[in-house]
Order: sequence, then C-alpha cells, then structure tokens
Amino acid sequence: MLIDGHGRVVDYLRVSVTQRCNFRCRYCMPKTPFEWTPKENLLSFEELFLFIKVAIDEGVKKIRITGGEPLLRKDLDVFIKMINDYNPNVDLALTTNGFMLKHYAKRLKEAGLKRINMSLDTLKPEVAKIIAQKSVLHEVLAGFEEALDAGLSVKINTVALKGINDNEIINLLEFAKFRNCQIRFIEYMENSHANDELKGLKSDEILSIISKKYKITKDDKLPNAPASIYKLEDGYKFGIIDPHKHDFCESCNRIRLTAEGFLIPCLYFEDAMSIKDAVTKGDVAGAAEVLRQVLINKPEKNKWEIGEQNETSSRAFYQTGG
Repeated sequence: MLIDGHGRVVDYLRVSVTQRCNFRCRYCMPKTPFEWTPKENLLSFEELFLFIKVAIDEGVKKIRITGGEPLLRKDLDVFIKMINDYNPNVDLALTTNGFMLKHYAKRLKEAGLKRINMSLDTLKPEVAKIIAQKSVLHEVLAGFEEALDAGLSVKINTVALKGINDNEIINLLEFAKFRNCQIRFIEYMENSHANDELKGLKSDEILSIISKKYKITKDDKLPNAPASIYKLEDGYKFGIIDPHKHDFCESCNRIRLTAEGFLIPCLYFEDAMSIKDAVTKGDVAGAAEVLRQVLINKPEKNKWEIGEQNETSSRAFYQTGG
C-alpha cells in the first residue's frame, strides 16, 4: 500500500503518454502554434510499463492514460493491452478530446480499456471553434457515439466559462442525461498557460443555472473522487469538479507520470522527480525509491483555495493531462 506524507492512501496513477495535442484550447495551451514540435525525449511504452508494474505491485488500482491528446501516440492500444494483460483488475481509463476516437474506440475496448472521460465544452460548432481554435465538433461527437457503440463507459467533462458556454449548461446536462452518461462540470483552473481574459463559473453559479429548470439535491461524494455529486429529481446524477473548495485535496489519492518520466505529486505545483534514469536502466528498485520519495513530498493541498485572489498555477496541464 502506498501512503503519502499526510497519511492518504495513493492508489491512482495518471500517465501522460504525450504532451502534444491537436487542439489549442484557450484554457490549456492557446499560445502554442499547431506546427510546434517540442524537443521531446519520451519514454518508450516498455519503459513506462516498467514503472507501471512497480506502481501496481505497490498498490495502484486505477490507471488513467492522458496527454496532451493520448490518441496522438502511435499504438496506444498496444500499451493499454500490456497493462491489462499484467493485471486485468486494474481500473483502466482514458482521457481524450474525442477528435480521433471514432477510429480507435473499438480497438481500445478490445485491448482492455474500460472507461473514457471525454471533453465536450459545447454543442455549438462555432463555439467549439472558438475554444479549440479549430473546427472540431463534428469529429468529437462522432467519436463520442463510436465509444458508446463499442461498449465503453463514457463520462463527459465540461469546463464552464463565463461568456463562452455558460448559456449551454442545461443543454449539455440534458445531452449527457439523454445518453445515460454522467457529465462533470469543471471549474476553470487558473494557470499561466491559458488566455488571461478567461473567467470560469464557480460551482454555486453552475448550480444556480441548473436550478432554474431542475430541483437539485446534493448526493454523497464518492471516496477519493474529485467531483461533488448532485442529483436531479428523476435520479440522474451529475458532478462538479471544484478545486477551489477547501475539501478538494483532503482525500487526494493521485500521482501523475509524464511522458518524459517526471513523477508529479500534485496537479497544482511544479515539484517533480524523474524516474527516467531508473527505468531506462531497468532498475526496478530505483524506480520504487523515486515513487516513495514523491509520496513523501506530496503537498497537503493546492493554492486555488484562496477566495477572490485567483491564485494561478504555473502547471502546464497539457503535460499532465489535468
């Protein structure tokens, strides 16, 4: 069992397989040109897998593959199969923008993927183009339908932004509800890589919009889950991920691994240690030691919980998958 320096059990590993993305979303990496090719030194799938085996053996029960956009990494289904074959009981999930999903959903399911979290910030093509800075909605919706057809469990993630998609909150809720998918509205997390003018809706504002049409009750929050859960009168449940709340970090059970081999203890902070030397040498004991040290260094909480000060993180979410 993995325990951090504050007594929290850590059993969830998020693995970024690339920092590259085919979108330039305004809340993530809007200033990076599409033709940008970073000088990367990515770990191979075999090297990533060596560390993943260490993490599973030490108690990790849930693994989420992220990016950037993870479907840009060639043979991702092969990597997923490696993990699933090693331990089919691991809860194996993927976060994606959905643009390429229509081509890969079936292969991912057959490889052992269980669940997908898919970004969907709008149902309007023109708004999607504003957010992602390219025309994407048709392909995203096609990918969503293909994932459902393949038998994958799908959750929808929506970043709620003032003046951009705040008038679609109910439409997006009903879109997800009709398809029996949970939607999770995400409070915009202030970061130095996003557009300066962006303003996000806080959880109370999101609930106020929904309550104009529906009666809402708060449901029990699942242990370790980042989302607060709410229920409509007909039983449909939706979530709000609210990192500005004081209890967001209390039950954090997550660490993150980047494609370059940096093991990150907290989404907010830049602190990280590298497993690259260990895994490139096949040093299992060395990789395990880095893991233990990162857990000791894991902060108690982030700094988004600061009221009206709008504390900003320098974390590049496209490197960690959020």
